[in-house]
Amino acid sequence: MSITVSHISKSYGIQKALDEVSFTVGGSEVVGFLGPNGAGKSTMMKILTCFIPPTSGEASVCGFDTRTASMAVRRNVGYLPEHNPLYLDLYVREYLDFVAGIHGLNDRTRRVNAMVERVGLGREQHKRIGQLSKGYRQRVGLAQAIIHEPKVLILDEPTSGLDPNQLVEIRALIKDLGREKTVLLSTHIMQEVEAICDRVIIIDRGRIVADDKASTLRSRQQHHEVIEVEFDRAVEANLLLNIGGVVQARRNEGNSWLLAHDAANDIRPAVFRFAVENGLQVLGLQKSERGLEEVFKELTRR
Repeated sequence: MSITVSHISKSYGIQKALDEVSFTVGGSEVVGFLGPNGAGKSTMMKILTCFIPPTSGEASVCGFDTRTASMAVRRNVGYLPEHNPLYLDLYVREYLDFVAGIHGLNDRTRRVNAMVERVGLGREQHKRIGQLSKGYRQRVGLAQAIIHEPKVLILDEPTSGLDPNQLVEIRALIKDLGREKTVLLSTHIMQEVEAICDRVIIIDRGRIVADDKASTLRSRQQHHEVIEVEFDRAVEANLLLNIGGVVQARRNEGNSWLLAHDAANDIRPAVFRFAVENGLQVLGLQKSERGLEEVFKELTRR
C-alpha cells in the first residue's frame, strides 16, 4: 500500500483532533478525504507529510514510517498545503529551480520546463510569484509538489481560488496524475470529488465515518428518495409537509421544491392531488438523484 494509517490519534492538550484513525490507500488511486471544518483532515495530512508526529499509532508512506524514516517519506511525497506557502519575491522559474535544487535533482532545467508546461504556467513563468493571481499561485504550488516525481501526492484544497476554466484544467491534471501516482485529496467541493475521485473517506470529529466509492455511499445511505417538483406559483413549505409521505421540503429555485420521502412509497400521485386541491399547476416533476452532498450531511450531522 502507498499509504497505511493504523490507529492514529493526535491530541493538542485536552483537544483530540484524531481518534484511532485507520485506513489504507493503494497505488494509482485518487481518494477524496472529506470532513467538516475542524474534523481532522489537515492534521492527518500533516502527519503523513512528517510536519507533526502523531500522539499514538503508526503511519507509513511507500513503506517508510513517518516517525523513523521521515526523509525517505518526504522524498516520496508531494504536498500542497491548504495555505499555499510561496516565496512571493521569487520569479516562477526561479522558485521552481530552487525547489528542484532542494530535492537534489540533476536535470533541474528540464524538470522546470516540464512543470511549467504541465500545469499551464507558460505565460506567467517570467513573473514574480507575488504578481500572480491566486489561481496561478495554486498552479505554482502544484508544480512544486510534483517536480521531483513523487509516488504519492497529498493535496489540501488544491483548487481553491481557481476560476471555472482553471478548475476544469486542474481537475483533469489531478485525474491524469492519479493514473500513475497515489493522490489523497482534501476538498469541500462535492462535484470535484465525484468528478475525479475513485474513493471517498469521510472524517468527522477525528473519526472515520465512511470509506467507500461515492456511488456505493450514495446507495448505502439512501433511506429517502427525493423528487423535484415545480409549481406555477409560490407555495409554503408547511403545506408541502402535509402531503402524505413527505418528510422534508427544501426550496430549490423559484417555485421549484425538493421533496424527500420514504423510498418505499411513491408520492407523485399525492403531489398531483395536492396541486389540484390547491389550484396549482405542476410545471415539472422528476426524481432527483441523491448527491454526495446529502450523504456527507447525514454522516456529519452534529
